[in-house]
Amino acid sequence: MTQAQNSESAKPLRRVLEGRVVSDKMQKTVTVLIERRVKHPLYGKFVTKSKKYHAHDEAGECKLGDLVEISESKPISKTKAWVVTRRVQVAQEI
Repeated sequence: MTQAQNSESAKPLRRVLEGRVVSDKMQKTVTVLIERRVKHPLYGKFVTKSKKYHAHDEAGECKLGDLVEISESKPISKTKAWVVTRRVQVAQEI
């Protein structure tokens, strides 16, 4: 095994997801809703599945309704193992 292959295998793969902030009431933490569309195995209909993740927001800049990108990290607390990497779109106020 060469050194280039060795460094690639040692580097952990981090998942990156994009979703909408649904709660910003905690300090340095936001709740992000991730929605995905999957095809039902029997009926073939597309079903929307969703899951909420707690993500670390050090600066506290993400607000309710923002579209953000989160990436996997080491566990920060009991429920938080994701970090906000960037704000894709800022929420529009009505």
